[in-house]
Amino acid sequence: MEHITLLLAIVIVTALVFDFTNGFHDTANAMATTISTGALKPKTAVAMSAVLNLVGAFLSVEVAKTISGGIINENGLRTEVIFAALVGAILWNLLTWLVGLPSSSSHALFGGLIGAAVMSAGWSSIDGGTVVTKVLLPAIAAPVVAGIAALLATKLTYRLNRKITDEAQLKSTAKGYRAGQIASAGLVSLAHGTNDAQKTMGIITLALVTGGVLSPGSNPPVWVIASAGIAIALGTYLGGWRIIRTMGSGLTDLRPPQGFAAQTSAATVILASSHLGFSLSTTQSCSGAVMGAGLGRKGGVVRWSTATRMFVAWGLTLPAAGLMGAGAEFLTKQGPWGVGVVAVLLVAGSGAIWLLSRRKPVDHTNVNAEAEPAGVVTTAISAVSPPPAGTVVPELKTTISAPATSAGTPADPATV
Repeated sequence: MEHITLLLAIVIVTALVFDFTNGFHDTANAMATTISTGALKPKTAVAMSAVLNLVGAFLSVEVAKTISGGIINENGLRTEVIFAALVGAILWNLLTWLVGLPSSSSHALFGGLIGAAVMSAGWSSIDGGTVVTKVLLPAIAAPVVAGIAALLATKLTYRLNRKITDEAQLKSTAKGYRAGQIASAGLVSLAHGTNDAQKTMGIITLALVTGGVLSPGSNPPVWVIASAGIAIALGTYLGGWRIIRTMGSGLTDLRPPQGFAAQTSAATVILASSHLGFSLSTTQSCSGAVMGAGLGRKGGVVRWSTATRMFVAWGLTLPAAGLMGAGAEFLTKQGPWGVGVVAVLLVAGSGAIWLLSRRKPVDHTNVNAEAEPAGVVTTAISAVSPPPAGTVVPELKTTISAPATSAGTPADPATV
């Protein structure tokens, strides 16, 4: 710790700020469906998620090692490059939070890191093989695998319960699914801490290596693990209510069985990827699982207008954060005054985004309000789809007048 310079200290603080934004940006991954189905109250849900995020941060360092020694070449890397990368990632996180889109904090970080490194040392500083195998391919596979798993799990769930007609049994089953949903949401929170907190650990470790405090290939020190865990837990506790609204009710209408299927599927995919060292996007895994669960219920539909905007944000994250990181690195290369300008721009940009968010605030009191009306495609699909599973269709009755009698007086109407 005695070898940490002022610049390195600024980078570490900025990394923890990114970790904080990662927490409130990605709270929706674990708790959106739990909140939208009423399994937990909003404040209780985010508090539970925060505690489990902190615990999860101590479970593994495999992803941290992938980031600190896999994506870019550590040799000759300047500490300013890490700072520039974090600035790009933070600003993209805040922009997508402002519009309520669940983009990937992981890809924002990777994009910022790649853009800043290329601006500093050229394309030779990037390990293209690692980027493809441990970033791009998992990004494509994660939402697909989680979505298919959630779709199949939802169909199986409703099939197993199709013969239950007694009202008391239905209520008991719903309570059971709510309990299961709480448990699976806790598992997602644990997985989120294990996967996402490590990304900040990896970045801080990389900064310590560039500053000469640690040798290349070192594991994150205990104080790095603890500080990253605490930062992401605090961000999670504040709750990214805008994104929770989008994930919980903006994509599809979920019921407890679907929420349970979505959370369990996402947690399985995230934990498996953490064990293998893949820096998976928890956002994409959970979003894919929510859409799969929405399609898995008979008559259920996905709001494709919201989903399309989300897909666009996913595609833009790497290049957009990369451009921001590259721009920030261009300024830091000019010397200390450039670093100061980048720091001022980060603070000013963050403040402006926060002020814009105050025009239409979203918090725990209105998080379950409808995110947006259904689009044309969604409305059309819903109109021709069978009634959603569990929907009681009221008995239809009509009155048909009988033919008139010979006296010209109508007979008594018959009710069918």
